[in-house]
Amino acid sequence: MSNADQSLELLKSDFHRVREEVGKVLVGQDEVVETVLIALFAGGHCLLEGVPGLGKTLLVRTLSGSLDLDYSRIQFTPDLMPADITGTRIVTEDERGKKDFVFQKGPIFAQIVLADEVNRATPKTQSALLEAMQEGEVTAGGETHQLDQPFIVLATQNPLEMDGTYPLPEAQLDRFLFKVHVPFPKREELNEVLTRTTGQHSAQVEAVLDGDKILAHRDCVRRVEAAPHVQDFAVRLLLATHPESEFATEQVKRWVRYGASPRGVQSLLLGAKVRAALDQRLHVSFEDVRRTAPAALRHRVLLGFEGEAEGIPVDEIVAEVVEQTSEMDDSAVAGA
Repeated sequence: MSNADQSLELLKSDFHRVREEVGKVLVGQDEVVETVLIALFAGGHCLLEGVPGLGKTLLVRTLSGSLDLDYSRIQFTPDLMPADITGTRIVTEDERGKKDFVFQKGPIFAQIVLADEVNRATPKTQSALLEAMQEGEVTAGGETHQLDQPFIVLATQNPLEMDGTYPLPEAQLDRFLFKVHVPFPKREELNEVLTRTTGQHSAQVEAVLDGDKILAHRDCVRRVEAAPHVQDFAVRLLLATHPESEFATEQVKRWVRYGASPRGVQSLLLGAKVRAALDQRLHVSFEDVRRTAPAALRHRVLLGFEGEAEGIPVDEIVAEVVEQTSEMDDSAVAGA
């Protein structure tokens, strides 16, 4: 077995070990858990959207328990200030009575950060996350502080209760590798939830993966190749979300104001590489890209006024884009 095969085998094993630990506590939500773990192994942040009580916070807390990483939770509220997230300079006094300013780190200085109900804070406070999410560092008091790696933000938001909330700016949404819809549990899952939470069952989650291994797995993911025609398929998927593009579908031309950004295709390909690695392949397939498209694109496609008024689901538009985009560029073949 080659070194590459051994790395893929270890990645797959660690992925499923973490998934099993999360499964000790969280009932169902298989696709949600898989997508969050793919984001972790790809090196990106994740936005979880769902009504209250579906286990979003429980998922993040349980995931943190299965990882040997520093964890912090930030409860976003309208009166939360940027310094409450990043930290602030405070006056300290030593034994000689000499006073000095010392930077006291905020809760963003962790490796796995739960931003709970992130859309309840003002845009000014939400923006405190931007630098940390994109650059992996925090600037405060004229000094730049590096965040420990791996670093991942898992944010939650409620799509129903909109009073007193501030929708996330497009620039911040774009920082999330994936957006995941958390569905309501099925009948059998609800019965299992009751069995676990109203009985004597008390699962203990063990830390099975540390930061160094996660970083090694991320390097392994980057070594997975995407053939030019597969990469171009991902690019054409992205371009198909833009109404002015030659690849745009009829729904996109009618309902969409602006399509996904270049970060969208980066997210698409990174997620596809993780899926390929989990299947112990060193090459990305078209199916890997297709399966990753909804989570990578749904929060990056902006509806126009008519689309908003009609309540057109973005997932429906993304599904049509995936269905109608051919694996090979017919126009290029015709031109040849």
